[in-house]
Amino acid sequence: MQRTEIKHLLKTEALSQDVLVKGWVRTFRNTQFIALNDGSTILNVQVVVDFQNTPEEILNKIKTGACLSVKGTLVPSTGAGQSVEVKATEIIILGEADPEAYPIQPKKHSLEFLRSHGHLRMRTNTFSAIFRVRHAMAFAIHQYFHERGYFYIHSPIITGSDAEGAGEMFRVTTLNLDNPPRTEEGKVDFSQDFFGKETNLTVSGQLQGEIAALALGKVYTFGPTFRAENSNTTRHLAEFWMIEPEVAFNEIEDNKNLAEDFLKYLVRYALENCADDIDFLDKRLAEEEKQKPQNDRRAMGLIETLRFCTENDFARISYTEAIQILQNSKQYKEKKFQYEVEWGKDLQSEHERFLVEKHFKKPVIVGDYPKDIKAFYMKLNPDGKTVAAMDVLFPGIGEIIGGSQREDSTEKLMKRMDEMHIPAHEMSWYLDLRRFGSAPHSGFGLGFERLMLFVTGMGNIRDVIGFPRAAKTIEF
Repeated sequence: MQRTEIKHLLKTEALSQDVLVKGWVRTFRNTQFIALNDGSTILNVQVVVDFQNTPEEILNKIKTGACLSVKGTLVPSTGAGQSVEVKATEIIILGEADPEAYPIQPKKHSLEFLRSHGHLRMRTNTFSAIFRVRHAMAFAIHQYFHERGYFYIHSPIITGSDAEGAGEMFRVTTLNLDNPPRTEEGKVDFSQDFFGKETNLTVSGQLQGEIAALALGKVYTFGPTFRAENSNTTRHLAEFWMIEPEVAFNEIEDNKNLAEDFLKYLVRYALENCADDIDFLDKRLAEEEKQKPQNDRRAMGLIETLRFCTENDFARISYTEAIQILQNSKQYKEKKFQYEVEWGKDLQSEHERFLVEKHFKKPVIVGDYPKDIKAFYMKLNPDGKTVAAMDVLFPGIGEIIGGSQREDSTEKLMKRMDEMHIPAHEMSWYLDLRRFGSAPHSGFGLGFERLMLFVTGMGNIRDVIGFPRAAKTIEF
């Protein structure tokens, strides 16, 4: 008999048929009712055990966490919250679970506890919901770009350049670290390394995306990126995933329009296609918020927040206007901001969230940042002080997208590289893109895990990726 996934079983109207289901026991009540889940949905199917005719050795092994194969008849359910249940005729134990040792019991566990049992946490309602939503969001990203004629580019993981200029990169080498070859000056001789030069794990696929966009027109990358920032916070990972579209002939306003349309599409997709999981996560967040002091609670629930972003046009302001709004705010005058608000300094998360949640009460796109706090490749504005950059700010998150129009002038790009001490000879290929058929082009980066934080309502970025990599964290 062919196994039926529980998500399909719960939707069937063909009652009195024989079915085969397999899954893990969530609960077993009164030696009669099994809540069985196979991961296909957050919903369980109830299996009714004929305990009088089921061998005692089988009954004794039906414990939380055990894996079962159940044959039975699909019948109308007499219980609340479900339309059908399975009246079991045969139960086979596929995998036992020692109730004394199995840590994921049918009770509330803290997220900290579940992180310490990361190999089992996907079996809980919270994490199974998160990773089903994560799959849906990845699919939606590819679908969005495919429907609009973009080409998916696989940018390299190993690179010889630092796209962000931050220097916080993981080195890739095959040299003997106990006794590396050295130059006459005593420095490590990377010419004898595998690639013949210093190489690192990438922090961005953007620069390679520009190569492709200036040939194919509209492209995007979606892959892992790495940053060796020694930050042990709820917002930092050493390995994370980035979505980076790059579009020839798009200028900064086109870039803003793309970012807004893209984000609205993804959030709508989650609401429409992950309804059961989002509903569960909405209820979970509401319970979490009840435990917080009144002043620390979120202004909106999860579903309300998601709709807030799909139903409002994003506000658009300049960085200079953002600074003026912040400096004129009651919070600033009462010195309630932790970080300084001053033109020329980057906006902090508390500033970004104020603009979104308190002032505009809608998502915000901030543009025209000071050139000195942005990357070398961003297009210089006519004022000579700012660049055609943009950040998209979301409630509860702050910056969720960062992007810009790229500098397409060889002369201006070389001047910026010189100002930022980026050797031109190491980026000659990047300059060639300007020398040979330069064109206006723009793009942005969306951190996938930041999107997942927003869509799921989770508070720690390590809870929205299956196998988190962070400072001093390298399990699995």
